[in-house]
Amino acid sequence: MIAAGPIGRDPAQRLARDELSRAIYHQQSLPLVVERFVLTLLRRLFGDASQVTPGGWWTVVALAALAVAVGAAVAARLGPLARSARGAGPARDPGSRGRTAKQLRDASAASAAEGDYSTAILERLRAIVASCEERGILAPDAGRTADELATQASARFPAHHAGLAAAARLFDQIRYGDGDGTLDGYTRLRDLDATLTALRPVGGQPTAGAGAGAGAGAGATA
Repeated sequence: MIAAGPIGRDPAQRLARDELSRAIYHQQSLPLVVERFVLTLLRRLFGDASQVTPGGWWTVVALAALAVAVGAAVAARLGPLARSARGAGPARDPGSRGRTAKQLRDASAASAAEGDYSTAILERLRAIVASCEERGILAPDAGRTADELATQASARFPAHHAGLAAAARLFDQIRYGDGDGTLDGYTRLRDLDATLTALRPVGGQPTAGAGAGAGAGAGATA
């Protein structure tokens, strides 16, 4: 039962934390967790509303607003919108800096041999970036994203625009979303890498990104 008088911020926060700590919220996907949290808390609040004095309605309103705010904050921090925003940022992994395309390919193949196709795919896309930079096809860019790689490399390899775009989407799904790598995905990136390596790009000048020149030449940014 909700107290009749006004409730302070600390008690309200404790109520929200108690609700979120229930085991049911730790066994489901984030969108469902947020939905269940908000609906359950609102149901508890308004289910007891008939027992609340007029002054207590402010408590109901305050806690309802808190429930919505908490749900929105959780979704914004961990949900699809947050993953999308993270995916728009630099895709460079600090551990890939300074490694050559060959080293990245070797790391990708080793991960694939162990069945870790997610890491194999990430390393293979970084190998494509490093290879393009080493060959002077792309200018070094420490902030290049996977999507930017697809756009810039497609200008030099127009026949492989679809493959590069698909590779960027796969990278983002694994690196910034909740996707898992597969043998098929790894094989497609490996074959794309081999194909681009054997091709002569169109045009003469390296395609520069927004931060061209800011990164190291081997820069597996993606």
